[in-house]
Amino acid sequence: MADAVKGAQLVAMLVPDHLQKDVYEQEVEPNLEPGAALLFAHGLNIHFGRITPAEGHDVVMVAPKAPGHRVRELFESGAGTPGLVAIHQDASGNALQLALAYGTGIGCGRVGLLETTFGEETESDLFGEQAVLCGGATALIKAGFDTLVEAGYQPEIAYYECLNELKLIVDLIYEGGFEYMRYSISDVAEYGDLSRGPRIVDDHVKESMRKILDEIRSGAFAKELFADDEAGRPKFQELRKEAAADGKQLEEVGKGLRDLAGKEGLLGAEATHGVG
Repeated sequence: MADAVKGAQLVAMLVPDHLQKDVYEQEVEPNLEPGAALLFAHGLNIHFGRITPAEGHDVVMVAPKAPGHRVRELFESGAGTPGLVAIHQDASGNALQLALAYGTGIGCGRVGLLETTFGEETESDLFGEQAVLCGGATALIKAGFDTLVEAGYQPEIAYYECLNELKLIVDLIYEGGFEYMRYSISDVAEYGDLSRGPRIVDDHVKESMRKILDEIRSGAFAKELFADDEAGRPKFQELRKEAAADGKQLEEVGKGLRDLAGKEGLLGAEATHGVG
């Protein structure tokens, strides 16, 4: 990495967040050319002060709103991924133009680039992962699956209802928003959505979300995360073990159904027997 940094006009810090501090201090900073620009795909290390670049360097962010391999796949298909751009330091006076050029180069400009700040991107991204996209979604699926199984329903039925059909709904929302999804499902499903959904995600859930956001904004989450990493990840490993044990039945049922679908082509039937 040191050899790659030497002579570079732009250094993109794209290694995982928990490795960036050591990589920057050991490989990048000692070899960074005067006036070279630094680019990040996520603002975590800059926003919480783990990396503090010297003055004289543009420090920019281009954050595609998708995993890296998906960004590449969409680029190669002629499409693109929405992206966020932010400027932490504008030493050259052209930092924003540089960020926009990079974002265009990786295909984000084909869809749209929204200007933000390192802080806003970091805090909203962590919140989305924890409260909705990963933590919230998996916890909701698991709770629904367990509720049906504990009430005596077949695990396979619970899997189809609480996990497999979720993709159908998310795809409809992605394509046309809540309105299009509700147009596409039956009136029975829509009535259940509108009348029961707020009872599941109620004020208690929103209060928990606010507490999670407070932990993110205060830096408490980042402090906990990196302290565990520096200690060898004991808490992270324990959380992984607990999650694997807690979700063992759901995962085994899902694997069995996916394997069967691969042999028989059964999962495609969800399109004809969806939420109706």
